[in-house]
Amino acid sequence: MAESYQLVILGGGTGGYVAAIRAAQLGIKTAIIEASKLGGTCLHRGCIPSKALLRSAEVYTTACSAEDYGILTENVSFDFEKVHLRKQKIVEQLHNGVQRLMKKGKIDIYEGHGRILGPSIFSPLAGAISVEYSDGKENDIVIPEHLIIATGSKPRTLPGLEIDGDFVLTSDDAVALTSLPKSIMIVGGGVIGVEWASLFADFGVEVTILEYADRVIPTEDRDISKEMQRQLEKKGITVVTEAKVLPETVSKTAQASIQAEVNGQQQTYSAEKILVSVGRAPNVEDIGLQNTTIKTEKGFILTNEHYQTAESHIYAIGDVIGGLQLAHVASHEGIKAVEHIAGENPAPLKAIDVAKCIYTHPEAASVGLTEEAAKQKGLDIKIGKFPFQAIGKALVHGETDGFVKLIADKKTNDLVGIHMIGPHVTDMISEAALARVLDATPWEVAETIHPHPTLSEVIGEAALAVDGRALHF
Repeated sequence: MAESYQLVILGGGTGGYVAAIRAAQLGIKTAIIEASKLGGTCLHRGCIPSKALLRSAEVYTTACSAEDYGILTENVSFDFEKVHLRKQKIVEQLHNGVQRLMKKGKIDIYEGHGRILGPSIFSPLAGAISVEYSDGKENDIVIPEHLIIATGSKPRTLPGLEIDGDFVLTSDDAVALTSLPKSIMIVGGGVIGVEWASLFADFGVEVTILEYADRVIPTEDRDISKEMQRQLEKKGITVVTEAKVLPETVSKTAQASIQAEVNGQQQTYSAEKILVSVGRAPNVEDIGLQNTTIKTEKGFILTNEHYQTAESHIYAIGDVIGGLQLAHVASHEGIKAVEHIAGENPAPLKAIDVAKCIYTHPEAASVGLTEEAAKQKGLDIKIGKFPFQAIGKALVHGETDGFVKLIADKKTNDLVGIHMIGPHVTDMISEAALARVLDATPWEVAETIHPHPTLSEVIGEAALAVDGRALHF
């Protein structure tokens, strides 16, 4: 069977289904082709389930310290099976919600593997899709006027560190665990690695991080990285930086062990399990790119600022094009691609204005340039920092670690970077992102009256600190 659409989206993850909703709002006849479940990695194996686990870990640690709040408890423990079931319940509820949104928008869903066809009897242009089904059902042919590739990404692996789902895991495997190991080694101290480290440590697992760079979360501001490592070590996590994992050194007996070169010396590290967390690779295999003139670089699909590929009627969004591999970025890229298809001439997305969040405990968040990047651009900068320990609401919450750091251009006085680590900063970073979008100055942020007592007061105080005017520290 062949069916024609104004828009077909290959991939029903966050970017894909949000793009479909926006297309439906604009009256565009739309279909999604998804080989697995709507919601993709973010909903089923990434953002949502991992944050549900992190929340349970946070509640457990709070319960363990309840006496600090005057609450007497005895024999605090947790049932990881129930933690797992709670996570699954949240995922299922959101999955059902996405399915309802598809019905509401009259968006057709093809539950199969889509492969792009070249010019054929179905279309003079590349872009028709053959939908293949695992149950042996005859292929469907879907013919779009426009196609959006939103096939997402998968965990990267390292040579000699093959994933077996038992001793050596990816984040996909970790999120499916129904019991906790006694110890785990995490290869990679980026965002995903430190989140899992925080989660496991809060549940009492012995954790070691091996990071190739000279610091954890190396893409973040150096001050944030330093504080993050301090907080991880405070939890009892062993953090080893400048660790080059040696290929073909994994052994699997009662435990998994691996060798790494650290400061010129070969060291052996062992744990019950190894979690490989070294980034994500684009899902471009077996989707028919060879049948098009679409170009790739290091596996990622190349697009222009409107997400058009070398085939101008074919767009690509999300992790499959690289850049900031974040669910909220994929969603906005999808919206902008659809609006461009509809002739609405949307403004290009600026990566520098995208807020990034790390859901460790405590959390970290940032938007704009790091101090190092600002200096590399030749900017003459001024910096304001303010600690949570001087904020009343942080004391009330019992979480006073961390700070907010604002970086401003001395010449223009514009904010160029905002960096936070501390309680609930992933909920506060949007104020900073708005300030970036509006080219706000520290004075304008400080003039915004932050209600008392709130954690957000730390932002106003940091803004004052840029010009040496902080009031409470």
